[in-house]
Amino acid sequence: MKDFMNKDFLLQTETAQKLFHEQAEHLPIIDYHCHLNPKEIAEDHRFSSITELWLGGDHYKWRAMRTNGVDEKYITGNASDWEKFQKWAETVPYCMRNPLYHWTHLELRTAFGINKLLNPSTAREIFEECNEKLQQPEFSARGLMRHYNVEVVCTTDDPADDLRYHQAYTAEIANGQWPKVLPAWRPDKAMAVENTDTYRATSRSWEPQQDRISPPTTTSWMSFSNGMTSLPLRAADCLITASTNSMPRSLQNQKSGKYSRR
Repeated sequence: MKDFMNKDFLLQTETAQKLFHEQAEHLPIIDYHCHLNPKEIAEDHRFSSITELWLGGDHYKWRAMRTNGVDEKYITGNASDWEKFQKWAETVPYCMRNPLYHWTHLELRTAFGINKLLNPSTAREIFEECNEKLQQPEFSARGLMRHYNVEVVCTTDDPADDLRYHQAYTAEIANGQWPKVLPAWRPDKAMAVENTDTYRATSRSWEPQQDRISPPTTTSWMSFSNGMTSLPLRAADCLITASTNSMPRSLQNQKSGKYSRR
């Protein structure tokens, strides 16, 4: 019986197979937007189970499970790792024709070498096989990035983040090693206007810290971009620097010491 997702999945012509396998397949990944956790990368985190790796923060899977009527206890609640994985396995067959179905089996095949379809009858076997492999060093956070030939990823960070884990990781992999991990800013909390307290607290956290930083310069921004060797204290400070340096010079030279973000 033919595997659901073999090495030629979606490559329906000889030309497509040749172009992919001979040209594209071995190119490095440069990911401009991801939800990888900088702390896990900096500490080279070892995952306790496939549940932590797969379901620990994947809101796409969470949404599918909720749509399938799964109780929140088995999504973000205090159910065991096996119980949560079991509920995901029950949901997967209903995801057919949704990209989640393909992503699930693509990840099982490319990361774990598992070609079985995930469903309630195969859940326990797949759960145990994945967990056994996750004990191996090459399945750490950085190991998986190397496995997938990742060259650069940009994480999703709050503009007020202090970027401590980016600094720690960058200092450790000096001399141009990769994968490189760079911050990118996503102001989700500032968009949550329905939560007044969160919105106000976030707005305050973005205010320039004049007692902590000097006015941003092109040099400081370039140092950050080229390896974060003189990293400003907060992601928000970097954001202010970048936006200021893109202003007309007449505005950059104003002596007010404050930078408007209206």
